[in-house]
Amino acid sequence: MWKSFRIGSLFGIPLRLDITFLIILPVFAWIIGAQIEIMVDILNDFFDAGIDATTVSEGNRPWILGFISAIGLFVGVVLHELGHSLTARRYGFPIESITLWLLGGVASFREMPEDWRQELNIAIAGPIVSIAVGVLSYGLFLITPEFADSVGTVTFQGALFVFSYLAILNVFLAVFNMIPAFPMDGGRVLRALLARNRPYAKATQQAASIGRMFAIFFGIFGLLAFNIILIAIAFFIYIAASGEERHVMLKAAFEGVTIGDIMTPKDRLRLVEPSLTIDELIQRMFRERHTGYPVMTDGRLIGLVTLADAQQAQRSGQQGMTVENVMSTDLETIDPDTDVMEAIDRMQREKIGRLLVVDNDQLVGLVTRTDVMTALEILQRSGTMAFATTEVSSERPQL
Repeated sequence: MWKSFRIGSLFGIPLRLDITFLIILPVFAWIIGAQIEIMVDILNDFFDAGIDATTVSEGNRPWILGFISAIGLFVGVVLHELGHSLTARRYGFPIESITLWLLGGVASFREMPEDWRQELNIAIAGPIVSIAVGVLSYGLFLITPEFADSVGTVTFQGALFVFSYLAILNVFLAVFNMIPAFPMDGGRVLRALLARNRPYAKATQQAASIGRMFAIFFGIFGLLAFNIILIAIAFFIYIAASGEERHVMLKAAFEGVTIGDIMTPKDRLRLVEPSLTIDELIQRMFRERHTGYPVMTDGRLIGLVTLADAQQAQRSGQQGMTVENVMSTDLETIDPDTDVMEAIDRMQREKIGRLLVVDNDQLVGLVTRTDVMTALEILQRSGTMAFATTEVSSERPQL
C-alpha cells in the first residue's frame, strides 16, 4: 500500500484511508453510473424491483447514484473488516488498523493466530458480516415502497436502486471472498482446515500454492476480459500469498532461536569513537566492508553511525565533521532473549538494517539482516527446516 492517513476509529480500532482509495472511489462510482441501465435490468429481474430505468438514468443521476452506491459498498467493506477485527480481538490479538485501499479493505493484525479454530472463526466473520449487511440492505429495499408517497419519484427510484444494488453486491462480496485463494478469507479457511492435521507451516505452504494458482487464473481471465481490477487482484493474491508463506516459514525456522543465538557479540564488533572524522569513517567502511558502527566512549554506548549518515555529512560540504556530529542517538535496541522473528518484524517495520543488542543497559552485540540470512542458510543446510513436510524440529544447530 501507499501512503495512508487516519480518518477516525471504530471500537477503538484506527480507521485509515490509503491514497489509492481516493483514486478507486470515483472509478467505482463511474463504473456503476455507466452501467446503471444494465444493473437496473438485472435488479428488476432478480428482485422484481420495479426500478424505472428512465428515471434513474436521466441527467447526472447515474453519477450521483453511482457515488452513493460506491460509498455504500466501502461502508460494507469496513464492516466486513470490522467483523474480522472484533473476532480477532476477542481471542486477544491486537489490531493495528483497518485500511481502505485500492482493492477494498484490509485489517492489520500484529500477530496471526496459529490455532486453526481461531483462524477459522476470524476468517468467516467477515463474510458473515457482509451477508448480514446484504440482508439489511434487502430489508431496507423491501420497506422503501412504504415511503413512496412521502418522497419524490426520483428519490424513491434512487433508493430502490441503491438498496437492491448493495444487497446483491454485499452477498457477492461474501461469496467472492470465500474463494480458497489464500490469503483471501476462503484461503484462510482452507489453511485452518488443513492445519487440523498437519503442521501450521505445511498448511500455509499448501494454501499459498493454491492461492498462487488462483492468482494465475484470475490474471489470465482478467487479461482476456480486459478487466484491470481482476488483474490487480491477481497480483495482490500472488504477492501476498508468497509473502505470508515466507513469513510463516521464517517463523517456523527460527522457533526457539533468540537474538543472542545469531547476533555478532560485542567482542567481535567493530566500534568507533565519537571523535573519528567522517573521512576516516568512510575509509574504515571501505576497508572493513561495514556500513554501520556502534559509537562508544568510556565503555558506554552513545550512538550508531551508518553509511547514510556519512554520505549526508559529505553532501553538506562542512569540513572537519566527526562521527559525533552525524551519529544517531535515537537507538533501536533489542534484548538478547528476544525471538528472532520479532527482530525481523521490527527491522521491516522501521525500515532499518540492524538492531543494537542491549542487556542491562550494556551493549552486548549487534544483529543485522545479514546475520538473520546467514542463520537461515545454516538452518536450511542443516536440514532443520524439514518443517515443510514434517513437524518442526525442537533441536537447533549451534549458530
